[in-house]
Amino acid sequence: MKKFLGFVKKEFYHIMRDPRTLLVLFGIPVAQLLIFGYVVTNDIKDIKIAIFDQSKDDVTLNLSNKIISSGYFILNENLNSINNIEDIFREGDVKEVIVFEPGFGQKLIKNGVAHIQLIADASDANTANLIVNYTNAIIQDYIRKENRQQKIPLQIEPEVRMIFNEGLKSVYMFVPGTMALILMLVSAMMTSISIAREKEMGTMEVLLVSPLRPAQIVIGKVIPYVVLAFINAITIILIGYFVFGMPVKGSLWLLLAENLLFISLALSLGILISTLANSQQVAMFISMFALMLPTLLLSGFIIPIENMPLILQWITYIIPPKYFIIIIKNIMIKGTGFEFVWKETLVLVGMMLMFIALSVRKFKIRLE
Repeated sequence: MKKFLGFVKKEFYHIMRDPRTLLVLFGIPVAQLLIFGYVVTNDIKDIKIAIFDQSKDDVTLNLSNKIISSGYFILNENLNSINNIEDIFREGDVKEVIVFEPGFGQKLIKNGVAHIQLIADASDANTANLIVNYTNAIIQDYIRKENRQQKIPLQIEPEVRMIFNEGLKSVYMFVPGTMALILMLVSAMMTSISIAREKEMGTMEVLLVSPLRPAQIVIGKVIPYVVLAFINAITIILIGYFVFGMPVKGSLWLLLAENLLFISLALSLGILISTLANSQQVAMFISMFALMLPTLLLSGFIIPIENMPLILQWITYIIPPKYFIIIIKNIMIKGTGFEFVWKETLVLVGMMLMFIALSVRKFKIRLE
């Protein structure tokens, strides 16, 4: 029994001395609990809205203030017209436009009924539905309190209009997000495991002492997987279009170019991961944990970024799939051109160049 207890004690010592094992046992569960606890929520907050007030009376002013002061919405701008409403949504900041009809307050008092229009960006169907429901709840609460002081009950009738996705099809949300998830995981894992396998087999040392420069080795490793992953991206687009009815309203060539850029970024990230991993198992673990959870939870794929705590919103700025999903939704759903996605495109280009530079530097260190 003493020998057995000694053996168990020795195993405890081995575990406690290995920081990687401790990270898996304690660090990852805590991180997952915190991320899921703060991110996975159906609540909305700090949603940017615009108001087109054609009445500009005390009633519309009070109702607007009630909506803005609720804590769920932020007034982005007051509109003078809604002729360019789709362009407002294409810019990506405003998620809802509230339109008060002319003579709103007068009609409410005189006729007992007034109309308000709620126009939402439904490229993310779940969020649009939540935004409209929250707005409508605030309006009904306002009118319920007003009715306590009125002999004749007043009524505000909202007219809901969904832009870009009138049927609130969930496919408009999950196809762009799934595309980002698949391309990121498959591309990054393919390259990271590829180089890690060569390390295990000993063939990496042959490459490192070959006449090829580190940049040539990195690029040479990436090119074959770029081609294969690009075929994968085309397959996803075709399935989304023909099977799920996902539209491609914008330029197909721009869509393919952005996919090629994101694939190149994911592959360069995989190369970087492979330079840090000594085995295929470690490379796969890093790829899965470091890429899958952030892509699912911090990219805006499932949970709107505006709903996250401020610190997590800051972290999303370094999550590449966030920018790719914005680009894909703009091109496929909103039909925008490069002028609406150039910022996100430049961010992806910068990240790709940074990952390639870090990978090349790592190879140079090995050569020295």
